[in-house]
Amino acid sequence: MNPRNCKLCGRLFNYIAGPPYCPACKDDLEKKFQEAKEFIRNTPHATVAMVAEECKVPEKQVKEWIREERLIFADATVAGITCESCGEPILTGRFCVKCKNQVMNDLNGAIRKPEAPKVEKKTKDSPRMRFLDNR
Repeated sequence: MNPRNCKLCGRLFNYIAGPPYCPACKDDLEKKFQEAKEFIRNTPHATVAMVAEECKVPEKQVKEWIREERLIFADATVAGITCESCGEPILTGRFCVKCKNQVMNDLNGAIRKPEAPKVEKKTKDSPRMRFLDNR
């Protein structure tokens, strides 16, 4: 058992995994997320500040949902989120497409692919003598 205090309301709850929020606050936050998602769907050119004001959540929370790729905006400049690597405006996530591809290539290059074992071809007329060791 891992008791913790909720980061939002301060109540004691049994922490399992994920953000340190009690079940009631998690449900409330999920309802606010659904409101934000619906607001963005109905207002395609909404900004982060507009979403935060309309759904009564901090801008930090809206940006967290964008970083988690749960929300996506129609225009990258409206979202106000930039790539953590190069600083280019992005719609959602942490990295732009170019930087994602670069990271993937770097990771794929770092992993060595196992080489197939070399098989020696045996011929019937092998001049070498073979012994069986029976111990």
